[in-house]
Amino acid sequence: MGPIIYTENLNRQFKAGKEAIHALKDINISIEPRTLTILRGRSGSGKTTLINTLGALDRPSSGKVYFNYLEISNLVEKKQDELRKNSMGFVFQSFALISLMSAYENVEFPLRLLGIKPNERKARAIECLSMVGLHKRMEHRPSELSGGEQQRVAIARAIIHRPKVIFADEPTAELDTHMAIQIMKVFRELVEKEGITVVMTTHDPNMMELGDFVYTLEDGEVIDNYSV
Repeated sequence: MGPIIYTENLNRQFKAGKEAIHALKDINISIEPRTLTILRGRSGSGKTTLINTLGALDRPSSGKVYFNYLEISNLVEKKQDELRKNSMGFVFQSFALISLMSAYENVEFPLRLLGIKPNERKARAIECLSMVGLHKRMEHRPSELSGGEQQRVAIARAIIHRPKVIFADEPTAELDTHMAIQIMKVFRELVEKEGITVVMTTHDPNMMELGDFVYTLEDGEVIDNYSV
């Protein structure tokens, strides 16, 4: 089948005054479909810059990113927006839920923006909340949910439009070990039962054994990779 995402000599530089900071240096990685790939590394290693570049949230300074064999790093902004809207989901460390909305409303909201009919929105939102084990908590607001529950709502929202890939940046960083493992189990089920590809960043060594592939970054370079 081939990789769903791969890169060619990916570089990203930032200017800090007169100095150039090399956030990514000649990154060549390949991500297989229906797998959980972990980008690991300490703070400042380049893993967040890499995941943002893979998800077309940032552009490389040089090199290429391919998604389903289409080069996406050179697409115009409108095409990148369409790609993210149709094929990608995003989960962040901070949950990013709307506080005045219930879990159900948070999950359903993206479909409302897409103009999906009410009955379809309702059925899909309940389906996604059931996937993450929260169908009985869907009327609760974020403040009434635990950190782990809020992150599961964020995952349900990320999969509502049936993306091919979920990008998750430090999704377990704000959670204790027990809750973090529960989130990883949700990702594993999405991979194994729904066929979704998950790419996530973490610096937590406890998460590694739950992935399929691990890339280790240090100072913007991939220094190691292995299958779990």
